[in-house]
Amino acid sequence: MKSIRHITRPTTLALLGALALSPAAFAQDASTGTAAGKRFSVAAGYALAEPTRNPQINGTRTQVDGESAPTLSAAYHVNDNIAIEAWGADKFGHRVRTQTGKVASVGAQPAAISGQYRFGAADRTVRPFVGLGYHETNFSEETATPGGALAGNRIGMETAKGAIATAGVDVNLSPSWFARADVRYLQGTSDVKLNGVDAGEAKLEPVIIGVGVGTRF
Repeated sequence: MKSIRHITRPTTLALLGALALSPAAFAQDASTGTAAGKRFSVAAGYALAEPTRNPQINGTRTQVDGESAPTLSAAYHVNDNIAIEAWGADKFGHRVRTQTGKVASVGAQPAAISGQYRFGAADRTVRPFVGLGYHETNFSEETATPGGALAGNRIGMETAKGAIATAGVDVNLSPSWFARADVRYLQGTSDVKLNGVDAGEAKLEPVIIGVGVGTRF
């Protein structure tokens, strides 16, 4: 339940800043070169995580709100169609509610590694891709809302582990730059504890919808 080291946010912001300062690179790169044969890519973006299930805590059905956060990915391209991607997000700050209102808040920070397949030639403008892999989602900053149904309780959530499925599309802006849209589905269950005692399971299984910009080299 300890927080993962917060490396995603500063790295993401730094990369986004570099992208914003490099518009001339698009025009220069478009006149020469090819996307084929480039073995590494990095992409930064922003995503919305929306849980598809609502956990039952201490016998009470709850609703977990969706939240957004920066994302970062890096991939090694075995060839022009097959890649291995490491992906992560900054902390999604979810609010937990019941019929009586907000009862808690929790931060969820996923990290994943996946195999991916991209369709079509590397220089094609639009390149759909799919992926399948493994993720771990760390939960931290579990806090009961003062005056809520869980007030006065110490809340803990174990790390969720499971499969991740990805579908997306890269739009080539030049041989080295691309825009991306993707959707990711994360499976996994986290044990919930109140004051160190089992109080249920959180099977959130979020859908994460993201957009971003990246470069390959």
